[in-house]
Amino acid sequence: MSDGATEHDVVAVGCGPFNLGLAALASTVDELDLVVLEERPEFTWHRGMMFGDASMQVNFLADLVTLVAPWHPLSFLAYLHDRDRLYAFTVRENFFPSRREYEDYLRWAAARLPSVRFSHRVEEVDWNADEERFTVRVVRGDGTAVRMRARHLVIGVGTAPHLPDALAGLPGDRVLHTADYLYRTGDVDRAERVTVVGSGQSGAEVAVDLLTRNLDGGPAVGWLTRTGSWAPLDYTKMNLELTTPAYMRYFHSLPEDVRDRLVGEQWQFYKGVSTDTLEEIHELLYRRQLEPGLRDVELRFGIAVESAGVDAGGRTVLGCRHLDTGEAFEHVTHLVIAATGYRARPPAFLAPVEKLIRRDTKGRPVVRADHSVELDGGVTGRIFVANAELHAYGVSTPNLDIGAVRNATILNAVTGREAYRLPKSSAFTSFAAPGRTPSSDR
Repeated sequence: MSDGATEHDVVAVGCGPFNLGLAALASTVDELDLVVLEERPEFTWHRGMMFGDASMQVNFLADLVTLVAPWHPLSFLAYLHDRDRLYAFTVRENFFPSRREYEDYLRWAAARLPSVRFSHRVEEVDWNADEERFTVRVVRGDGTAVRMRARHLVIGVGTAPHLPDALAGLPGDRVLHTADYLYRTGDVDRAERVTVVGSGQSGAEVAVDLLTRNLDGGPAVGWLTRTGSWAPLDYTKMNLELTTPAYMRYFHSLPEDVRDRLVGEQWQFYKGVSTDTLEEIHELLYRRQLEPGLRDVELRFGIAVESAGVDAGGRTVLGCRHLDTGEAFEHVTHLVIAATGYRARPPAFLAPVEKLIRRDTKGRPVVRADHSVELDGGVTGRIFVANAELHAYGVSTPNLDIGAVRNATILNAVTGREAYRLPKSSAFTSFAAPGRTPSSDR
């Protein structure tokens, strides 16, 4: 083309673990031109929650490639071998890497993938019907504007920290999201009382850190959550069958209202706390009994935080409701840590093609079995999504252990052949009614 635009089969936007895994698998597919564009200057992953002893909740086999390509040169085992840590890892007999080690693995893989381009911010994407290509307008880190054309797109921009309306009115020096916790430990140390609002694994890990600080003479600690108990993550083996490709195919075949109901019922997959973390919290609380003079600790579940503000005395005041009794009360603190999760962030650069995307009754993109969104007739290119299809594939959508299977599915779709063999038997449980099989063409 004479306009200087580069031509690609696939342009993937965003470089988190999912699109990094896509680049890794694509690197061994012949005659496929795929690039991944990331606006950040380097790969980073959850730095604000990178506690020194934090462990992964999935084992090392849930890396970028192994579950569909155990021979791949960018596997976690290949990384350990390259770093000369494979023997030590074997002797360790703990198949759950630390988060620090997993991030180092991801950075190691990114450095070996020339298709991953950092400091490339996507400004706009449009569909050119005459050329049957997406046009991608990009600004590089040095300010240079470039254009790319692609047959297909993969959107993997991730999710953004969510601050609920009840907390959104607090000044920035009175509230922070768990995603930024380790960046603002100075604010934590200066506070007289710190309160975690929300639970899940992130909230519990922050509670561990706060209780440890409290034992060392640090601030008073509060922890309030809506959940009806300090519920553990349900990672029992038979229940983990709900995270398999087999269950995800079944889930995708269900009616929209049934899928929405199931997502709500399966909250312990993503709002629970690991049993190890719960035991650590209990141990810290037990140790407090032997240390007189510490600032107080207040833990309450079944609590809805309905409002927040700063009173005339400069105190942060949370308006709360006890869900079992309906009683209202105030909780006074100085700093709030919002363990309130993440939400999908609709990318502004897709605005020119929004009109082409078909949506369900709640305004969400309709996602097909190959992880592409349904587009208006006549659009021959496809837009695939990574970690944006919770409503279509269920609570396993953000799990790292599904990334390789999803990416293999996408690559098979764009190449029109079986570039990677997908698992056909991944669960012992039969999910569909007798005589029925999940649809594979929706």
